[in-house]
Amino acid sequence: MGRKVTLATCALNQWAMDFEGNMNRILRSFELAKEKGATYRLGPELEICGYGCSDHFYESDTFLHSMQVLACLIQSPQCQDILCDVGMPVMHKNVAYNCRVFFYNKKILLIRPKKHLCDDGNYRETRWFSGWTKIGKTEEYFLPRIIQEVTNQKIVPFGDAVISTVDTCLGSEMCEELWSPQSPHIDMGLDGVEIFTNSSGSHHSLRKLNQRIDLIRSATSKGGGIYLYANHKGCDGERVYYDGCAMASINGQIVAQGSQFSVQDVEVVMATFDLEDVRGYRNMCRSRTLQAADRESPKFTRVHVDFALSKDDFSTSHLHPIEWKYHTAAEEIELGPACWLWDYLRRSGAGGFFLPLSGGIDSSSTACIVYSMCTLVCEAATKGDEQVISDARKLVSDPTYTPEDPKEFCSRIFTTCYMGSENSSEQTKSSAQDLAKQIGSYHLSIKIDVATTALMSIFTTVMGMFPKFKVHGGSPRENLALQNLQARVRMVLAYLFAQLSLWARGLSGGLLVLGSANVDESLRGYMTKYDCSSADINPIGGISKTDLRMFIRHCVTKFGLTSLTDIYNAPPTAELEPLANGVIAQTDEDDMGMTYDELSVFGKLRKQGTCGPYSMYCKLVHLWSDKCTPAQVAQKVKHFFRSYSINRHKMTTLTPSYHAETYSPDDNRFDHRQFLYNVKWQWQFKCIDQQVERLEQLANKQQATKDDNTQGSSSKDPASAERKSKSPDPVAMATTDSRHGVTVSHDKPSDLVDSVIGTSVGDDKIRSTNIPDILNASSETKDLINEANYFQGRPALKAGDFFKGANGIKPQRQPINNNKPQSMQHSPVLQVLNPHSKVHAPALQRSNPHTPTSMPSNPALLKKIPNVPASKIKKTYQSGEKPEGPVEIIEQPPKHIKKSYEVANQMPTSTKSPQKTNYGANLGGNFTDKQVPITNMRAGTKRVGNPASYLVGQPVTLGQQNKHVIHRV
Repeated sequence: MGRKVTLATCALNQWAMDFEGNMNRILRSFELAKEKGATYRLGPELEICGYGCSDHFYESDTFLHSMQVLACLIQSPQCQDILCDVGMPVMHKNVAYNCRVFFYNKKILLIRPKKHLCDDGNYRETRWFSGWTKIGKTEEYFLPRIIQEVTNQKIVPFGDAVISTVDTCLGSEMCEELWSPQSPHIDMGLDGVEIFTNSSGSHHSLRKLNQRIDLIRSATSKGGGIYLYANHKGCDGERVYYDGCAMASINGQIVAQGSQFSVQDVEVVMATFDLEDVRGYRNMCRSRTLQAADRESPKFTRVHVDFALSKDDFSTSHLHPIEWKYHTAAEEIELGPACWLWDYLRRSGAGGFFLPLSGGIDSSSTACIVYSMCTLVCEAATKGDEQVISDARKLVSDPTYTPEDPKEFCSRIFTTCYMGSENSSEQTKSSAQDLAKQIGSYHLSIKIDVATTALMSIFTTVMGMFPKFKVHGGSPRENLALQNLQARVRMVLAYLFAQLSLWARGLSGGLLVLGSANVDESLRGYMTKYDCSSADINPIGGISKTDLRMFIRHCVTKFGLTSLTDIYNAPPTAELEPLANGVIAQTDEDDMGMTYDELSVFGKLRKQGTCGPYSMYCKLVHLWSDKCTPAQVAQKVKHFFRSYSINRHKMTTLTPSYHAETYSPDDNRFDHRQFLYNVKWQWQFKCIDQQVERLEQLANKQQATKDDNTQGSSSKDPASAERKSKSPDPVAMATTDSRHGVTVSHDKPSDLVDSVIGTSVGDDKIRSTNIPDILNASSETKDLINEANYFQGRPALKAGDFFKGANGIKPQRQPINNNKPQSMQHSPVLQVLNPHSKVHAPALQRSNPHTPTSMPSNPALLKKIPNVPASKIKKTYQSGEKPEGPVEIIEQPPKHIKKSYEVANQMPTSTKSPQKTNYGANLGGNFTDKQVPITNMRAGTKRVGNPASYLVGQPVTLGQQNKHVIHRV
């Protein structure tokens, strides 16, 4: 009894609609498989016509030519005495299906249609095909006459069935079926199928391969079995690159691995398996055997073939498990786009590439990818790859040429050009020249100022106006137009040189223009429409800026391109604005208003996370909570969506780019969205604003609770209070507001505390000038005001509550109670000054702290404030006594206020003072003249003091002494 089977799977570089070339590559794979002793050969999905035929699948010609190729394969000597499995489209009952066709020795055994179609990302299979929904069932398929003449068959099974050989059972699944939750191999395995095959058309994405490997391993790790995987490899005429990786596994272990990136057209992976390993593994999986024994449906139709896959050859050794060798992301960028470029170049008939090389990260990355392509071609030619050598000779129009040295080959097929202007720096020019020299490209250096000046003279002659850059006094519109003019001139010159530079050098052919805009800039729209981002193809259009920088570092070590070091360290810049004393004054991130890292996050959440503005905000407010406030996150999200929607129209003309990222904004196939937006996003942004307000209110409550707990523990633990007095408090740092021109320090912490809770000197006046307004206040100012509100247990003031006018603070909205006379209403400033007491002065009646009210022209001037000593206040809080003076206290203060008074006498005195100062007893009496630096205050007092003093118009500065917020007059 035979035990060992030798099976072949392959990766083919097919080309959509190239039926002749596709058939030759299929035949070559059969030839190699038979030479190595295989009894079964598996090919990629839709390998006869090519996977990327797209709307050609609507054409009857595609189905006709596929059948013609199938007839040729069935008759071919290479396809005899081996079980053949090929992919092609088939029309059954006027319905198009994506199918596998099994045949053996000129007889078709089964046509198996795909059940689960792929419709996500770059795939649109349901646009052209229908899935087979009759699980475990088959129908009769009437063969066309062109096949009948070869096979002498009229009817063959069509549907969900498996192949039963003399020694084993083989079942097929196709690409997406492996990724679906209910994969066919599960039911087939329980029904006794031992060999699973998967024909795929799976493209490359950065960091995706591990998902594919994990799925293939898991397919047989639970229930045992042999799993073969075949895939396309190369560019079949679209934006994606199929990354091969043909492989074989058994019982959850990979035993054979094909290459992921290669310029080789046909690659066959062989593996020998012992069928008894599968049977023994399954017998030990008791849960699997119980499920298989109890199983009633579905039962798969078995198509019998009088052929054995195994041989009685005990001398043949089977393979052992291997560890899959993954490429790093930098290596994927080095190899994937390089192979894609090679396929595009050799199949386009062009004579090479032309690249505007600016000396920046993006264009330098593109140049490095071309150099990597040249390296791969030379390596394949050295190994004797006849197809690669033939393509290279056609490319350079030399029938005797063999590429051996990457630099020499690069000089023949790659032209770079530095297009400088008066705004370009010497640094980028020299960087471009150095890189071109190291990779061997034919390099040009030109100036575009003559062209831009000529175009501007036309505009000036017609319109009578001469636009200026912003640094020269021009408006933003003028500045942007002048930048765009330079960018578009470069595009025009790029195509001119691409068409004629080889002619000028006495060589034949033309050049393909390469673009170099990364995926983040495309997403943000940070490019000029029809500038150098407009090209024939773009190898980095699906790669993020962050990954490109990583790739540049990789190229320094891999290829020894030391010139990339300066390029890596230079800030990304478009160099479209005038230099500042010969130095670059314009950077990309400043222009965009966001970093490249932030752009990547936005892009992934928008596409992968399926987030609109509101959902993105809800995620980022937590993700970025360590570096941004909710309001700052909201601003970033709004800015991104405004920029994205304003520039979305540019995606309609985006250069065809290598697909590498799952958040690509490619409008052609991957990212289907409109290109005309309401850029205001009113409803979405309103939802964000509401969420910001709720989060800020919650934060205020949490901070108030935290302050209560912190100050409560400080009063019980003097040592803790002393430790806090020695450590700086970032919130309590001194602040100076230059707009008010007043700098005030304090030598009496108790004065500051009492000025906040409304127990200051009775006959004193608060001298206050230039009370700040919320709208015009800086962020530090607002933080101080809100800190005062935290201390009082109140919500934070919001921008727009009040503002500064010619006569002081004026209301923006009507007061809550319009029936009250003006004298009974007060400003939010006065509320903050006296939040915990109700005094007889009618101007201090309490109301909503967030509602601005009508006020006198100088609301900061208080005529009378009751004089109550601090000691009396303390006793009243502790014992409930009524204090002396014309004050009626009707509510208890928060606990942290009481504890602040209890620890007031523990405050350290100034080192300049020879005596101790009782701060808590100075409220009603004369102020001490001793200098107490504010740096000696405890943190709690500074936190209270700064916002309190700020509210009366006198900011606090550390280090200044012997000045007071409250003065006796």
